[in-house]
Amino acid sequence: MAESSTRRQQVADAAITTLAGEGMRGLTHRAVDRAAGLPQGSCSYYFRTRQALLQAAVERLVEVDAADLAAHPALLGRSPDPAELAEAAADIVRHWTTRAGDRMAARYELMLEARRRPGLQAALDTARDHYHRLAETALAAAGATDPARQAQVFIACLDGLVFRHLTGADPLSGPPAELNDALHAVLRGFAGRPTD
Repeated sequence: MAESSTRRQQVADAAITTLAGEGMRGLTHRAVDRAAGLPQGSCSYYFRTRQALLQAAVERLVEVDAADLAAHPALLGRSPDPAELAEAAADIVRHWTTRAGDRMAARYELMLEARRRPGLQAALDTARDHYHRLAETALAAAGATDPARQAQVFIACLDGLVFRHLTGADPLSGPPAELNDALHAVLRGFAGRPTD
């Protein structure tokens, strides 16, 4: 059973890699087999349909993101210090635009495809709700005045930073402290504190 789980994870990882490199059009069972270094037919053995493969990619993205977030306790609501939350958020943005940039590119491919696939949209909605709860918890711990509503803005801010960097629209080229300070100002605003 463990071998089957490991192989499914390997195939899902290869699907993410394929999405990042080839886009949605390049995502085929055969391409995923090649990316995973597996015999032809392996991908379709574990994920019979394209929908199943896409859903597996979404679930794997959430799983890997959870490991990233676990390395930043403030993002899980374990710090009342807005400066610590801002630093953790800035660090995760830098990680997602460098070492995990391909993973984020795959995520955007999936998000665009979900507009045409209700089943995929449902999987992404579940992931979105999970991230919203995490953001709400972190913002509440940091003193936000309306964490449930502000969580959506906070996520959009971080997601926008990642997206704009990956598309080249706004590369994050400034010093690390600049992003930390900008996010700290946002968090102070959420808490109703002066931002200067």
